[in-house]
Amino acid sequence: MTAASLLTTDGLWRALTRRDRLFLIAGPCVIESPTHPHEVAARVRAVTAELGIPFVFKASFDKANRSSLGSYRGPGLARGLEILASVRERHGVPILTDVHETAQVEKAAAVADVLQIPAFLCRQTDLVRAAAATGKIVNIKKGQFMAPWDMEAVLGKAASTGNRRIMVTERGFTFGYNNLVVDMRSFPVLRSFGYPVIFDVTHSVQRPGGLGDRSGGDAHFIDTLGPAGVAAGVDGLFMEVHQNPARALSDGPNAYRLSRLRALLRRLQRVQDAARVARG
Repeated sequence: MTAASLLTTDGLWRALTRRDRLFLIAGPCVIESPTHPHEVAARVRAVTAELGIPFVFKASFDKANRSSLGSYRGPGLARGLEILASVRERHGVPILTDVHETAQVEKAAAVADVLQIPAFLCRQTDLVRAAAATGKIVNIKKGQFMAPWDMEAVLGKAASTGNRRIMVTERGFTFGYNNLVVDMRSFPVLRSFGYPVIFDVTHSVQRPGGLGDRSGGDAHFIDTLGPAGVAAGVDGLFMEVHQNPARALSDGPNAYRLSRLRALLRRLQRVQDAARVARG
């Protein structure tokens, strides 16, 4: 695997479907400035290159599902895609970003290597099919309100376009008010559908709306849930990372501190190796 190969759809898909090693999707929740994504991409790329982990940079140009009207949403579609394109070109990393409506899909697909369907929108048939019809890799997040087996029909919507480059992400499910839990039984169920399974370990420790006008989170549980998900057999990890989570403009309480990323990834690699030996 070369860095250049990850910038082609076929090469990236081969890297993401090699089940002998983890891949990582990581970056800030939202584009905070023209320079911040470059800072994060450079640091994560250095760590993942050292560890031999395929890396996809993620950031949203618009956070359309914020808790309150006054929350920061991002630079918007046009400026956001311009910034993401510059990250891809300068750092040589593939890009993942969310699409929230069908009108955004074509423009996002011109820049992003992976189109992501947000959890709240995973049942939106037209959006799912439009993203898949681009031929780009599509990552569909399981809704917080859905059982894992309900995702088979969602994945079927995407596959109905003829595109089989589909991934599915577990990000916890609603448990009472302002809380999420992760059911480890979800991972083998999702894997049974035949697509790569990703664990969004940072949103899984989120407390939606838990701080009243914004979401809270328990980022200290990432160090517990991450290894558990890897031991359960996920193919990749999705993480929101930030140099200073307390100052993040979105989802800071559930973001992982960037300076700790290398140690966690190395630990996850060891867990994956041990799990592979245990499974024989």
